[in-house]
Amino acid sequence: MVDPSHEQAKRPVSAALAGPYGHPFHPILVTVPIGAWVGSLVFDIASHLARDPDFLVRGAMWLIALGVIGALAAALVGFLDLFAIPPGTRAFRVGLVHMTLNLLVTAAYAANFLWRHAGHRPDSGVGDGMLALSAVSLAALGVSGYLGGKLAYRWGVRVADEGTQAEGFVPTHRPPGSAG
Repeated sequence: MVDPSHEQAKRPVSAALAGPYGHPFHPILVTVPIGAWVGSLVFDIASHLARDPDFLVRGAMWLIALGVIGALAAALVGFLDLFAIPPGTRAFRVGLVHMTLNLLVTAAYAANFLWRHAGHRPDSGVGDGMLALSAVSLAALGVSGYLGGKLAYRWGVRVADEGTQAEGFVPTHRPPGSAG
């Protein structure tokens, strides 16, 4: 028998805001900050290899800004997904750690953007401190992503139940040579 609290974590608090049953918005929105921040780190590293690093330095800064905006959008719908998890459960505790790490990472990237915006020098690559902050922030984001994956793939938070999933594996036509 399925525990009702487990079933509760599969349903959205608000389908209009968090995505309908089986189609949460949070997983698709997190791709924006992840992609932007990985790209910014690549630009940071490349800025130390290029003869004229200015475009890479500026590009990394604006990718960081895009990532912060995307992270805030993902956080809004992720917060709604957290509300679907019953308090006092392991899944809720992991959800709180996931959220806290993501908020800390977003704050670190916002600070990194402001630091870069205030101290941009077009004649050199990204400063070592800024580069280190990006690398550490991205590592923390990886840990948080692991926890988010645990919520979805291990505990099925906001994932359709197995009965609904099984509908996708019903043959649409009879195989050749079958009786009936």
